[in-house]
Amino acid sequence: MKTNYLDDVKTVINNRASVRHYNPNKKITKEELTEILTLATKAPSAWNLQHWHFSVFHSDESKQKLLPIAYNQNQIVESSAVVALLGDLEANLNTDTVYAPLVDAGYMTSEIKETLAGQINRAYENKEFARDAAFSNASLAAMQLILAAKANGYDSCAIGGFNKDQFIEEFSISERYVPIMLITLGQAAKPAHKSNRLDIDTVTTWL
Repeated sequence: MKTNYLDDVKTVINNRASVRHYNPNKKITKEELTEILTLATKAPSAWNLQHWHFSVFHSDESKQKLLPIAYNQNQIVESSAVVALLGDLEANLNTDTVYAPLVDAGYMTSEIKETLAGQINRAYENKEFARDAAFSNASLAAMQLILAAKANGYDSCAIGGFNKDQFIEEFSISERYVPIMLITLGQAAKPAHKSNRLDIDTVTTWL
């Protein structure tokens, strides 16, 4: 029997909105967060290198440390959790971890694996490419995280406004990773601001 998920997906997408005021008494368990993050890792990525890393601010203490770095936005401490999305500038180092199990299982030949590894490593000699890939692929995981959170009953807001240099210093972020965005998660205390979208004809060119 074929299952049709379209109505569920449309419901989640149409009901998602950026929430900036949360119920500070609403807690999210580590198990719930882990499920949401696991769903986020199902996002697509170039060469399946999975160019993301999650820094999770779950405790009140950690959110308080993050607050001034995020320009004292109250949603940081009112939220149930904050996830910082980091992009992997050295995702090529994941090649063996990603492909070796496929070779071992007989889904890929070692020759194909080595060919792909060569392509990947040559691409990553270009630092601009590596940075662009980190942003684009980690952003796919970010959107998937936001939708997974909504499907699990949690609202969210993606935040680009935070001091990235201070974030790196305060939380000892490796040079391998670049901070991309913060995502607050929680139960809305107020409705999201009303917004609209550009008409589809404005943002579409048919060729």
